[in-house]
Amino acid sequence: MKILAINGSPRRNGNTSILIEEMFKIFQTEGFETEMIQLGNKPVHGCTACSVCKEKQDGKCHIKNDHLNLCIEKMVEADGIIIGSPVYFADVTPEVKALIDVAGYVTRASGHLLKRKVGAGVIAVRRGGALHAFETINNFFLINQMIVPGSSYWNFAIGRDPGDVLNDAEGIQTIRTLAENMSWLLKKVQV
Repeated sequence: MKILAINGSPRRNGNTSILIEEMFKIFQTEGFETEMIQLGNKPVHGCTACSVCKEKQDGKCHIKNDHLNLCIEKMVEADGIIIGSPVYFADVTPEVKALIDVAGYVTRASGHLLKRKVGAGVIAVRRGGALHAFETINNFFLINQMIVPGSSYWNFAIGRDPGDVLNDAEGIQTIRTLAENMSWLLKKVQV
């Protein structure tokens, strides 16, 4: 089984990536294949509601959106999906928002391609806005009929500079518990 993580932070090795890597440690000990895609800082375009994906139903965005189409393709192949983002003005990064809008439209128009996959949002936050960003990602999972595991607290850790999240003991434990719960759930829903 495969778990895909999409890092929406423009900092390739920043706190969001660190949280995803913490989850990967647990997934790998549980025997899951893992892959992380760097989406932050990539040129992406939000959905224009052109409806070409709805007409073609081929699982692709038809405006120039190579990075998002790669993410969509990998999401469809994966059993579990993690979307990670730092908090930008109390929400996800623009790249993550573009992913949510485009992937949501494309996969729903092509026959609900994400239905019953397991999804988890992971948030790195300096101070405030984490819960709203977390809800943005969860709303994407839920409207796509995905299954969302819980943890011991909301899925975020606090830190400003790269590596600071490792000093948030409760946040790191929350992320590890999330990975354990996601592993358990994926094994339960395995066909």
